[in-house]
Amino acid sequence: MTAPEQAASGAEGGAQREISASEPRAQRLTTVIPPEPADVRHGPLAPLALAALGVVFGDIGTSPLYSLQTVFSANHNAVAPTREDVFGVISMVLWAVTLVVSFKYVFLVMRADNDGEGGILALVALLRHKLGDGSRLAGVALMIGMVGAALFYGDSVITPAVSVMSAFEGLTVVDPHMEELVLPLSLVVLTMLFAVQRFGTATVGRFFGPVMVSWFGVLAALGIPQIAANPEILTAVSPHYALAFALRRPMVAFIAMGAVVLTITGAEALYADMGHFGPRPIRVSWFMVVFPALAINYLGQGAMILRDPATIANPFFHLAPSWATLPLVILAAAATVIASQAVISGAFSVSRQATRLGLLPRLNVKHTSKQEGGQIYVGSINWILFVGVLLLIGIFQSSAALASAYGLAVTGTLLLTTLLFLLLAQAVWHVKPWKLVVAIVLVLSVEVVFFAANLAKLLHGGWLPLVIAGLVVTVMMVWRDGYAKVQASRAAMEGSLDDFVEYVHQNRLPRVPGVAVFPHPDRLTTPLALRDNVEFNHVMHERVVIVSIVNENVPHIHHVDRATAQELGYGQDGIVHVQYRVGFNDSQDVPRAVYWSHGKAPELDFNPDEARYFVSVLRLSHKGTRTLRTWRKQLFLWLAGNAANQTAVFHLPPERTVVMGGHLEI
Repeated sequence: MTAPEQAASGAEGGAQREISASEPRAQRLTTVIPPEPADVRHGPLAPLALAALGVVFGDIGTSPLYSLQTVFSANHNAVAPTREDVFGVISMVLWAVTLVVSFKYVFLVMRADNDGEGGILALVALLRHKLGDGSRLAGVALMIGMVGAALFYGDSVITPAVSVMSAFEGLTVVDPHMEELVLPLSLVVLTMLFAVQRFGTATVGRFFGPVMVSWFGVLAALGIPQIAANPEILTAVSPHYALAFALRRPMVAFIAMGAVVLTITGAEALYADMGHFGPRPIRVSWFMVVFPALAINYLGQGAMILRDPATIANPFFHLAPSWATLPLVILAAAATVIASQAVISGAFSVSRQATRLGLLPRLNVKHTSKQEGGQIYVGSINWILFVGVLLLIGIFQSSAALASAYGLAVTGTLLLTTLLFLLLAQAVWHVKPWKLVVAIVLVLSVEVVFFAANLAKLLHGGWLPLVIAGLVVTVMMVWRDGYAKVQASRAAMEGSLDDFVEYVHQNRLPRVPGVAVFPHPDRLTTPLALRDNVEFNHVMHERVVIVSIVNENVPHIHHVDRATAQELGYGQDGIVHVQYRVGFNDSQDVPRAVYWSHGKAPELDFNPDEARYFVSVLRLSHKGTRTLRTWRKQLFLWLAGNAANQTAVFHLPPERTVVMGGHLEI
């Protein structure tokens, strides 16, 4: 069977609609001041906080490697290593981290949880549920989420490249002649990183926390001696230095803000990874370890630049004594690998959420941990990211050049998350207008300036994340629209399930021994494989089980609550419909659905290992008519033809699976 025959039916990877969350949740989200979300992981605080250090803060924790270097190298040293500029820049950095990370994400946005889960697409799903899929605001939220997710893919390509390269560029501080080793070492490390993704992070994940504890300890240890040598730098904590810098040299400050935003890269991870640890461990790690270490290191870099302006070439590695530079490069490389791992894993999660929202075709998702449903591997996404990283390194060849492209992806994602959060606060929580104004003034206005400053670098690499985002959004829109049209045509071909059951009952079709299981999106229409089998063979199995995988608008569903069964017909036709509810972090496992539905109806009293599975496919082809929209049809057909095989997605045993279906021209 050809790839389109396997996959073009598409989108039948389970129902793409969302089911409302529990009523208590709905009531809780309509309060004027949203309460704290409950931790979804129960356990001692210290181990969870340690694990959060390794997963959540890798990206933002490695920002000191390149952020201030980029600030002082931007636009041919427009930002000078003078007292006024250094104090202004350090003040900007500290207050950017305070307002965007501490105030916006840690204090505000982490309250907008979707049953404990975070991330921009989880926020979109929450808004669609609360506002209703048909509302205009829900449509706006979906579009914002699509663009935000697309920018995150750009971030997922740029982060590994810029982080790992910046770590190995520390070798040039040891010996300038070692610059030629930066590219090959970066390529080797990144190749190994992407190659081991298929084994999952369950094994190596336990080592991430201690490595990052060491990293943040080193960040603080590097900054303290410089601050002690020039304690005046501590006064840069005052925001008036940032304001004075902006008023005295507005254009230079504007350029500087385009690079200062690099100090808050990875802030979205605080929200996206909330479901893994709960808000409290993340807050404890941030305020007790990460924020103090970052602040001390940035203050130390500022103090050192004031003492020796020549260190702006690579201020982070100049913080270390000469004997410690090489060990610091090794530790930095380990930290950047962890940062890259976190963003790659995030891309896997975003891809699966996008699939569940009907924005991407069905993907092959491999679960790499038996304990954690969120630990997954998506091979197609992994290798697309790898190719993208290789292209970036080959084109830009330095972390400083890549940083210009990095900023636009970061600021775009930050800005869109803020817009979605404000929409939630106004339309769902009904927050008082003056509170919204405060959030707009303190956060949104700052992020708009950050975004505008990075737009100024559009021709110097800033175009890259926009191109990536444009391609991803195009794919999402083409798939969503094409999927809706194909599903409408398919429903007409399948016909009513109730009418089919009535036909079976009235005609007393001959029955053959055995159990036939038909994965199918819903209860309304007849599986093509079932209809074709009856029309061609004029017989039916003694027991027929139609299984619908329903993706709920929550991260997880307990196994005992997943399966419900409904006898069809007159209770004597041997046909039963099973609805198997899963969260967007759960596996779409049809045999498991059969197992958990055992005993819920007389027809389900059988050995699940004896069941045979019949997969319905719909082979798609182009009518041949050439129009302005032909490229959209061709793209949809290509996406459908490369969608994951339903046998793999539904975890069906190949030796007991039969593929049947029909043909549709579009």
